[in-house]
Amino acid sequence: MKGILLALGLLVTSFSSMGADMSNGADNFYKSAKVNVEKVTFNNQYGMQVAGNLFTPKGLKSDSKNAAIIVGHPMGAVKEQSANLYATKMAEQGFVTLSLDLSFWGASAGTPRQAVSPDIYAEDFSAAVDFLGTRPLVDPQRIGVIGICGSGSFAISAAKIDPRMKAIATVSMYDMGAANRNGLKHSVTLAQRQKIIAEAAAQRDVEFQGGAVRYTGGTPLQLTGNAIGDEFYDFYRTPRGEVTPAGASAQTTTMPTLTSNVKFMNFYPFNDIESISPRPMLFIAGAAAHSREFSEDAFERAAEPKELVIVPGAGHVDLYDRVELIPFAKLTAFFKTHLK
Repeated sequence: MKGILLALGLLVTSFSSMGADMSNGADNFYKSAKVNVEKVTFNNQYGMQVAGNLFTPKGLKSDSKNAAIIVGHPMGAVKEQSANLYATKMAEQGFVTLSLDLSFWGASAGTPRQAVSPDIYAEDFSAAVDFLGTRPLVDPQRIGVIGICGSGSFAISAAKIDPRMKAIATVSMYDMGAANRNGLKHSVTLAQRQKIIAEAAAQRDVEFQGGAVRYTGGTPLQLTGNAIGDEFYDFYRTPRGEVTPAGASAQTTTMPTLTSNVKFMNFYPFNDIESISPRPMLFIAGAAAHSREFSEDAFERAAEPKELVIVPGAGHVDLYDRVELIPFAKLTAFFKTHLK
C-alpha cells in the first residue's frame, strides 16, 4: 500500500485535523431558488450511458440561445461532489450548465465500477457537447468546460481533439498521468513505479480467476496525520461532502480499481496542449495547494490566450466547495468574455 500512496504523491508532512471543517463557506450541497435542475442521460460514442444534471437559469426566454458550460467532478468523485456546486453557481450567472458523472462512476454506466479509462473520461466530455448541442436553449457554438481536480486533465485531453469546446477552465487540476507516474514533485522513483505496475499486473491474474477486486489510492477511511490524506478525508468522509452512490460501498468511494489505475501511467494530457490555442484557457489553483504544480505546468506549456489565477489562502480541496475562496467572479468573467 505504501508504494501505491507514493504514486499518488500522498506521503507528505503530516498535520492534525479535528474532522469536518465547514469554515470559509464550505457549501458543497448548495441549492439555488434561481435555477431549475433536471436529471438527464445521454450516450457517449461507445454507447455507454452518461448521467448528468442539467441546470437552467429560471426566466430564460423559450426562444433564446444561451452559452453553456460542462462541469466535471474530481477524480473518483461524483457530480454531487463539487461539480453540482459549480454548475449551480454558474447557472445563477445566466449559463446553462451540465454536471456529469464520468463513466464507471456514480449513476453513469460502465463496468467494472470505479475503473480508470482516461480516453473514455475525455469522450464523456465530448458526449456532453453532443448532448448540449441538441438542447433548444443552448447555442452549440458557445459551449465551455470547467474541469475540477482530475477532470481538469480529462477536459484538456478532450479539448485537444474537440474544437467545439470554445473555452476551457480548470480548478485545482491534477495531471492524473504525472501524479501516478511521478508523484508530487517527482517524488516517485522508477523502481517504485515498476513495483506498482507489477502489483497491478499480478492482481489481474487474481481477478481473472475470480478473486476479489482490489482498490487503490483515494481517500483514507480515517484520519492518519497525513496532510493530503486528511485534507481529502475532511471532504469525502464527513458531512461536508460525503456521498455514497446507489449500489456503491462507502468503504470504496473515491478509490479506483488497482488493475485499471495503472492506465494513468500512459496518460499525457499536457502533450500538445498548445494546439488548443486560439481557444482560451484559464487555470485556477490555490496558493497552498499540493497540486499547484500541475496548473503551473499546464499554463507554462499552453499557448496564448491563457491565464493562471492563484487563490491566496486556498489549498487543493478548498476550491471544491469553499464559496468564499472559489473565484466565481473570475470564472463568470472568463466565460462571458469568451462565450459571447
